[in-house]
Amino acid sequence: MNNKERGERIRRQIVRDVRHHPTDISKHIAKIFSITPQAVHGHVKRLEKEGWIISSGTGKGKRYFLGNLREHRSLFPLTPEFTEDGVWRNQYSFVFDGLPENIVDICHYGFTEMVNNVIDHSDGKHVYIYAVRDKEKIMIFVIDDGEGIFKKIKRLCDLHDERQALFELSKGKLTTDPDNHTGEGIFFTSRAFDEFEIDSKGVKFSHKDQHDFGFILESEFSKNEAGTGVYMLINRNSDRVIQTIFDDYAGPDEYQFNKTVIPVKLAQYENEKLVSRSQAKRLLARIERFENVVFDFEGVSAIGQAFADEIFRVYAKNHPDIVLLSINMEENVEKMVNRALPSIGEK
Repeated sequence: MNNKERGERIRRQIVRDVRHHPTDISKHIAKIFSITPQAVHGHVKRLEKEGWIISSGTGKGKRYFLGNLREHRSLFPLTPEFTEDGVWRNQYSFVFDGLPENIVDICHYGFTEMVNNVIDHSDGKHVYIYAVRDKEKIMIFVIDDGEGIFKKIKRLCDLHDERQALFELSKGKLTTDPDNHTGEGIFFTSRAFDEFEIDSKGVKFSHKDQHDFGFILESEFSKNEAGTGVYMLINRNSDRVIQTIFDDYAGPDEYQFNKTVIPVKLAQYENEKLVSRSQAKRLLARIERFENVVFDFEGVSAIGQAFADEIFRVYAKNHPDIVLLSINMEENVEKMVNRALPSIGEK
């Protein structure tokens, strides 16, 4: 370990332990790393300057506390005693203390849902969790060493390939354990955060493609060892409320998940065009579980006549109880959709 890595480890330990050692943090850290309290004090001053910790008092009465910037990271064995609510409460809740209630609610929901998925579905031996808040945002990473989410869904749901698993997951109501799970956690989490991404064995699900998630966060897993990595980000000034997210996808008469938004772009494999009825049928799989289906055409520049006809005439005619809507259409896409729509009135 070089001096830079050692210094970073010392500072992480200070931030982790300052809550429990407000008056003797320098002596406490000095004992752990076999260095002098004076050497630790230099790290403490740096952390205070950067905003990770704050202090009050002087001399022997000086006390240190967590600052506005916070982080925690750790690797946990997936034992029967390990629970999502326990690790949040005992290890990570301090990262989110003092944030607006709507932000804490979203972070708590996403954190516990994604960790629970690891516990119940990953078949892994360990989970690595990293949570950090800076002046502008909060980020949460959950990485396991299991089979891989898309590989497992493909295997248990007998799908064509892992890209199809990704696509089905994005619709919601997909679970490999229907007796114990609704398949809603990833769907709602992905819509509650400003950025959400799953990376598993080279297959990536993301509402935004800008983030290069390479399992680099000093995780104990290499990229080849990691099964599934989940990345969540929310800006600290977000006014989003988790209950509103639930309500947006629930029916008007009862609290039931009955609406989905399908990112049509995910139906494209590599550089292929969306032109065939088989592609449309892949898009339409399982949507009979919803009453309202919104096709989001963002990033899709054109579609074929057969593709549009299969969705907006054939399927619509055979499923009059399902409302089909389209958003974010470019001109070429809108023309093809409208071309299919008039014949709906002939049913």
